[in-house]
Formats: sequence, structure tokens, C-alpha cells
Amino acid sequence: MKSMYNKRIIAGSVLMFPSLLYSQDLGLDEQINQAFMPIADWWDALVFTSVELGGFSVPIVLILLLSGATFFTVYFRFVNIRNFPMAIQVVRGKYDELEDSSEDEKKMVNVVDGDIVDTIKDEGQHGEVNHFQALATAVSGTVGLGNIAMVAVAISLGGPGATFWMMIAGLLGMSTKFVECTLGVKYRDIGSDGTVYGGPMYYLSKGMKELGYAKMGKVLSVVFAVFCVGASFGGGNAFQSNQAAAQIIGRFGIESSAAGTVIGCIFAVLVGIVIIGGIKRIAQVTEKIVPFMAGFYVLATMIILAMNYTLIDDAISQILSEAFSPRATVVGGIIGVMIQGFRRAAFSNEAGAGSAAIAHSAVHTKYAASEGLVALLEPFIDTVVICTMTALVIVIFNANGAFLYGEVVNDEVLLVATGERIGGVNLTSMAFDSTIPGFSYVLAIAVVLFAFSTAISWSYYGLQAWKYLFGKGKTLDLTYKLIFLTFTILGAAVTMEAVIKFSDAMILALVFPNMIGLFFLYKKVEKEYVLYLDKIKSRWRSDRL
Repeated sequence: MKSMYNKRIIAGSVLMFPSLLYSQDLGLDEQINQAFMPIADWWDALVFTSVELGGFSVPIVLILLLSGATFFTVYFRFVNIRNFPMAIQVVRGKYDELEDSSEDEKKMVNVVDGDIVDTIKDEGQHGEVNHFQALATAVSGTVGLGNIAMVAVAISLGGPGATFWMMIAGLLGMSTKFVECTLGVKYRDIGSDGTVYGGPMYYLSKGMKELGYAKMGKVLSVVFAVFCVGASFGGGNAFQSNQAAAQIIGRFGIESSAAGTVIGCIFAVLVGIVIIGGIKRIAQVTEKIVPFMAGFYVLATMIILAMNYTLIDDAISQILSEAFSPRATVVGGIIGVMIQGFRRAAFSNEAGAGSAAIAHSAVHTKYAASEGLVALLEPFIDTVVICTMTALVIVIFNANGAFLYGEVVNDEVLLVATGERIGGVNLTSMAFDSTIPGFSYVLAIAVVLFAFSTAISWSYYGLQAWKYLFGKGKTLDLTYKLIFLTFTILGAAVTMEAVIKFSDAMILALVFPNMIGLFFLYKKVEKEYVLYLDKIKSRWRSDRL
């Protein structure tokens, strides 16, 4: 029976997009987009179902995300601010001696050639990932197109004020990230061969079972796993290849109607070499290049801001004023601006989506809360710092009215001087080019590398969820990877509007099962948190003696 079910999965993956064979009058990219757009529209409308609050239409998913983040921030007494210095100390290794593990504990992790099998880790560590390496690896995977493209989308639609709400979302998201990553470590599973498995699938099922809600936990874990597979196809893959293709086409002026498909195929082959062939050397090189490109991007942003330092105060003033009094061209008023800020921040830092807990679960530590504290730094670095820096560059670029805020069609803004419409990463690229001529070509390389790295990381997230749903086996693994690569091609071929709708909805769909589970399990986090703080206090008292 299971064999027949597996065959149906494979057959379904081959027959997913039959409509691509129709409409011979359209170019290949247009045919793919025409087939994909109805799916994106339907899923976007479903996930972003809204309710009326104070005369405004607010998506339920954002209410859940914001209320949860606010609750965790208050309940844990502003852990995101109060324990920020401690989190830095943990990363620096100040409390490493508390986590010295016995040899028996270390043998629980399956290590082959310096790798923790089937987990994401920094290749520089042999057999164990410390807190600094975990943060460095996670940030290099998080910092990417969300910071470059999604910031531009948020500002295009919501105006400068969206930046303020992205920052608020980032600050509150630090508390959510703390909760979900603590649970990820606490409830991780270790297979008979020592392989580490973790993430919301496991803390939802195991944690809820401990509370006496086994059936509910199982349902939530399965729903999360299904959405996680979808998110790996969308935001973790299709969006990445879409923006990479947009940069290549834009920088080199490619006009072929099949350009996106061709670039998507090339991108899929490169990603496939890693996730199917498992060529370790390519992954090692990528892990070294991407942090360098992330650092280079931040440095370039700082240079641009330094060269335009006289405009920074005006940009900040505009961001603050329009957060509460947006201009008329921005649709939806203050609620619309808030929605754009929170929506794009969630896509960028993934706080509340639970995906980061899958990677953090592989970290070897005795205290789950220690990794939760490390994880809360991610939204701060990703959203509060880097997204804000990108936003300042774009707002300064538009100081003289280069484009119109809110005048957006298909997620693209209208350039006043030329009448051309651009959006996403191309808008950010133009903003950088205005101060550092030619930088758009460097940014194009960075975008491709970011997209490549993120796609590989999300293939791991999705595969873990796939294994949770269908079991472990080479045929099933290969089926997932082939579907994943199909979406790599689709993402490059469809329009940015279609891919953003689908990707946004897929990432934020994870919030529903994950946040519901967090509301039940936060007491478990509190116990781990108190345990770790008590251990630190005990160590501090012994040092004083």
C-alpha cells in the first residue's frame, strides 16, 4: 500500500503543470506564468483571509503573528531587550563551560568526516556546532533577498513608513524566535543512527502530547510539515530563482521570451548538483562566499549612507512621520503601511514561521534556552539592522522623487523620469547604482549567490518536513528534490507578482500551526529559560567565592 502511495506521489509531481503545454501563441515564460498565476492568486487569498477591525481589513495571519510576538515579549519580560547583552555573551562563548558535554552525550550525534549527518552546520566545526557558528551559519542563510528585494517591495507599496513597522516586527520577532528555537532544541529527535531531526514538526507533536493533546499536536505537526514543504518550493526556492533571473536579465538586457526559463534551468542544475549529487566541495565554497557577500553588501550600504550622511536625518524623519501619517498615494492608510511592514519582515526573518528551529535543532547543547537566546539575535541583525539600512538607501535615493510611493502595478513602481516600471531587487539595485555607479553588477552576483545558498538551505528544511510526512527512503527523497527543482525553473519564469504572492503566502502559512503550538508550549520554554539562568547565576556565585 505504501509503495502504491509513493508511486502516486511521483506521478503527481510529473503531472503538476499540464497547462504549460497549451497556449502556443504565448512565449514559454508567459505560458508558465499564465498557468501559475491562478494558483498564486488562490493561495494568497486563502492565507491572507482578513477580518474587519476598526473599519480596516486586517489579515488573520498577521494578527496571530503580532499578538503572539507581543505576548511572548511581555510574558518573558522583554527577553529581546533585557537579555540582549546575555545573548551576545553566549555567542562569544562566555558560558561555554556550562555546556561541556560528557563523552556519552557527544556520541549521540552521528559525525562523518566532520559533518553532523543530514543537518545544516558550519563546515569549520568538527563534530559539534558552537553558538557563534550556529548564529553565523543561520544569519548567512537568513540575510539575503529578503533584505534586498522585500524591503523594496514594502517601501514601494507602503511608503517609507513601512520601514518603521518592519523594525517593530523585527524587535517583537526576537521574542518569538527565542521561544520556537528553544523548543526546537528541547524536543529534537535523534534517530537510531545518531542523525538529528528537529523543528516544529517534532515540538508540536511531542510537546502537545506531553500536555495531553496528542491528536491536536499530530494534526498541527502534519499541517506544518505540509506547509513547510510548500514554503520550500515558494519563498525558499521560486522567489530566489525569480529575483536571481531578474537581476541577470536586467543587468545584461536579455529580451528572449524564454530567458527566465533558460536561466531557471541553469539555476536548477547548479542547485541539483548539490542537493541530489551531494557534492560537498560546492557547498563548502558557497558557505564561505555567501558570508563574504553579506558582509560586502553591508559595507556597501554603510558607504552609501556615509556619502549621503546629510540626508539620513531627513530619511529617518520621513520614515517616522509616514509610519503614522502615510501619504495619500499609499493604499490602506496606517493599517496598510503596518501590514506591509509586518508582512515583509516576516518573510525576511521568518520569526513565527518556525523554519529557523529546524536548523537550530542540530546544535549540540545541554541547555535548550541557550540556543533560544542566540536565535533572538537573528531578527535584530536581519531586520532591525540590515533591512533598515537598505530602506534608508532606498528612501534617500527617492529624495528627489525618482519613483512614486504606492503607485504600484504588479508589485512594480513607476520611474518618473523614464516611465519604466521596476520592482523588487531591481529597485534596490538602482538605488545603489545612483551612489556607486556600476555596483548593480556586483549586487547581481551577490543576489545569485544569496539565492543559491537560500535555495540549498530551504531544500533541507523542506526535505526534513517531507521525511516527517512520508518517511525516509531514497525514492521519496529523490521525488521531493525533483519537485523542488521544478519550482526553481517555475520561479525564474513567472512574474514577480505571481511569485511574491505564492512565496509570501507559503512562508506565512507556517505561522498558523506554529503559533498555535507556541501558545500551548511557552510554559515549557519558561522552565528551560529559568534552568539556564539559574545555572548562570550559580556559576557567577561560585566565581565570586
